[in-house]
Amino acid sequence: MRGVFAFGGRRTWAAKRLNVILGVGTDLAEVERYRFDQERLAWFARRVYTDEEMAYAMRKRHWAERLAGFFAAKEAARKAFGFAIPWREVGVSHERSGRPILKFFGAASNLPERLGVVRLHLTITHTATTAAAFVVLEGA
Repeated sequence: MRGVFAFGGRRTWAAKRLNVILGVGTDLAEVERYRFDQERLAWFARRVYTDEEMAYAMRKRHWAERLAGFFAAKEAARKAFGFAIPWREVGVSHERSGRPILKFFGAASNLPERLGVVRLHLTITHTATTAAAFVVLEGA
């Protein structure tokens, strides 16, 4: 994959400038749909998830919840941007604090910049049955 663009970052209270909301996206995913056997998991992973997402999810006891959350985050990002971003060109990563962020790869690596996004917010949550994600895009 060529190029990578990670988007996260916190705004300080001292910031004087107000940004506008460029896009909002949300999605729900049923965890049961991501409980794959090994063959189906490998097939789905090659088409949808980044290597980093798979490595992270498979380290967890309830990996299907993580996969559902990552899928919901990708879908929420697509909705926030207003068009389909190829599945493997957007991925979830984490800051050292554990806070989720979106990374963009390949042709999408400069997508946020091209569209004037200065800050991107992502939140993911899940239960044993459902995962949800919410994305907000801010512009100057």
